[in-house]
Amino acid sequence: QNLTEAIQNGVYPVGNESQIEDSNWDFSNSFFFAGTVVSTIGYGTLHPKTAGGQIFCVFFALFGIPLNIVFLHRVGKMLSLLCKKLGKFLYEKGMRKKKIQFLTLLFFLATGILVFLCLPSLFFQITEGWSYSEGIYFAFITLSTIGFGDYVVGKQPGRNYFSYYRTLVATWILFGLAWIALLFNL
Repeated sequence: QNLTEAIQNGVYPVGNESQIEDSNWDFSNSFFFAGTVVSTIGYGTLHPKTAGGQIFCVFFALFGIPLNIVFLHRVGKMLSLLCKKLGKFLYEKGMRKKKIQFLTLLFFLATGILVFLCLPSLFFQITEGWSYSEGIYFAFITLSTIGFGDYVVGKQPGRNYFSYYRTLVATWILFGLAWIALLFNL
């Protein structure tokens, strides 16, 4: 029983060799895990296995989720200021307010769909080997914080990913969530 528990916690009783290379807890995966916790996506592919890690995760989430909400709100406000500047520019050009509201919403919606859904889906198609529709599905499921876990980046067997791939994806997730927050503020 102790041997089984040790193996489940990442200890490999094969001689005196360290099995660090088999660990999922490198910087990129840790950053990705932290992002999925504070965004409440939680794919379930990376998770703490020890009691200490699980307790830490609870406290990290208790503080991290509200801080992430504040962060997303502030980034959304910054994007909202850009939206207002665009509106002011159009107003000075003689456009009516209703038309400005419509065009501003259309601009940020179209830009966000391109930047946070369409282009990343192409990237996932190349990097993960998914179809374009699977990339769209993953992007939507991720940014809507559903996070089923049926598609997770950086987990395809036999593929070589660059070292900070999952960190880049976690950054995309944070800014994608900020874009969604902006849409609710328009």
